Parts: sequence; C-alpha cells; structure tokens
Amino acid sequence: MATACYLYSKFNYDFNDLDTRRSEHGIANAASIFLILGVPGLVYALWSGFGLQGRAGTVCRQILRSATIVTGLVLGVWGFWAEPASLQVSEHRLTVANWPRSCDGLRIAVLADLHIGSPHNGLGRLREVVDRTNAAGADLILLAGDYVIQGVLGGEFVPPEQTAEILRDLKAPAGVFAVLGNHDRMLGATRVKLALEQQLIPVLEDVGVELRHGECRLNLVGVSDFWEGPHDVKKALATVAASLPAMVFTHNPDLFPEIPPAVVFTIAGHTHGGQVCLPGIGRPVVPSQYGQRYSAGFIQESGKHMYVSTGIGTSILPVRFRVPPEITV
Repeated sequence: MATACYLYSKFNYDFNDLDTRRSEHGIANAASIFLILGVPGLVYALWSGFGLQGRAGTVCRQILRSATIVTGLVLGVWGFWAEPASLQVSEHRLTVANWPRSCDGLRIAVLADLHIGSPHNGLGRLREVVDRTNAAGADLILLAGDYVIQGVLGGEFVPPEQTAEILRDLKAPAGVFAVLGNHDRMLGATRVKLALEQQLIPVLEDVGVELRHGECRLNLVGVSDFWEGPHDVKKALATVAASLPAMVFTHNPDLFPEIPPAVVFTIAGHTHGGQVCLPGIGRPVVPSQYGQRYSAGFIQESGKHMYVSTGIGTSILPVRFRVPPEITV
C-alpha cells in the first residue's frame, strides 16, 4: 500500500495524457484490491505493475514480476525446506489459576506430532529431538500423540516400534508418559500402544496416575483422541483420587470444552499450529472444528487453561511457514 501511495504521489496530473489517466486509475484499482483481498491482492498489484501504462509501466511490470517470482521461490524454499528442517526449544512460563503451590516451577516438556517418516523427520532427527529434550532439564515429559504418518507428501512410513526404541532414551525425574493420536489409531491403537509400553513408556488412554516430584503431588490424566478414541473424560478422571489436583493431557484440543473446570491445566497438540501462519491472515487451515480458536499456544477460556503445542512433524503437505517445529517446555 505504501508503494502504491508513493507511485501515486509522483504523478504529474496531466489529464490530457491518456497513459497518465490509465496509470492513475490502475494504481487506485490495485490499491483497492490489495486492501480488500490482502496478500492475494498484493500479488495481483505487483504482477500488474500497479496499473502503470506506457514504457515506464512495462519496465515496472517486468521488475515487479521478477521480484514476485524470486520472492515466491524464496518463500517456497523457506516453507518446504528451511523451516520444516529446523528445530527449536520453545520455553514458556505460564501462570495458571488454582495450580498447586507445591508444584510451582514444574518443568514440563511436550513432544507433539512427531510424525516420524515425514520429510526432515526421520529416525536421525528423532535422536536429536530426544537429546535436546533431555538437555532442557524437564521434570516431566509428555508425548502428545501422532508418532506415525499416513500419506504425507514425500514421506516414508517408519514402524512405531523403531520410533519407540529411540523415545525410550527420554529421561525425566517425574516420568515420561504418552497418549495416542488420530494417526496412531488409524494405523492400529494396540500396535502403537504396545510399541511404547514395551519401551517402558506408559500410555494413558482414559486413565490417570499420581505424579510425585519432590513436594509436588498431582494427578496426570491422559484422555484418548477426540476424533478416533473414546475420549471418556469422566472415566479418566474417575481413575484418580479426587483429593489431588488434576492435569489432563490429550492429543486433540477440541476436547477442551468437555474438560471440567476442576482440572487445573490441559495440554494438547494435533493442530501443528496450522503449519502455516500468514501475516494479517493467521492460520488458514487448522484441523479443528473450532477453526483458529484452539490452534496454538496458551488458551484461557471459561476459567480453564490449556496449552496447545505446534509440534514437530508435518502432515499432508511437508510445509511450515512461521510455525517452526518445536520442543515445547
């Protein structure tokens, strides 16, 4: 828009000159389309040379079109290679109402949507994830589901047994626990659950355990996947003592409205943060019936608290743009 205004300001308003009048109208039209359509409008405005006519318009269009193509290539390389191949440890300090004071400062690492076999996410990458998670010094490690892939472009299926063998090396004093995701259940819940449990990683599907870490006492309750599992919240909470505060972790954040207010905190994954987050638009595609409402990050709603990790792997398309793969602490 700033470019359009600058070009507009440089015109010599000779209304007897046809090219000037056409250029002026073209710039006004291009700017209007940009304001209405956002990024697609900007692409149109660049490609059309902001409506400039005559020789100057031809040169301007050639420059802008070349710039548009180069920018598209750079963004393509970034979104399909550089960012998906990256990995960061993202730390957040959260204040949660009703959190037990004895558990203040508890460090929780969340590994969501590993999708081993998706591009840039082979077994070698998983070893890096395990090493960096251990180095983060978490008291508790939660595996939020989707260890396998189905149909991601450029991916190659990796058996969950091989994935579990590497996840076995995760270390945390309060324990390492897992739930299953929708992709795990589509492959076979029994197979994926067995693969993890054979490596001494408990899988909490609609069941809870009591955590003990120093003075901290807390119920950790795993709820099965919202799409593919029974996701019986009442049954899961009934498996632990009501005298202790409960924290729920699950794969799909769409479960959140079913979580009772008595639960002090909920952790989920599944969305991948939409994999793409466009400036001024947000996350165009989020696998949730609530759209962007539960897409990523810390969510406070109706007195309840949830954190949604954007995860590590990819699904369907191996793209990430402004949503880098992350180990969430």
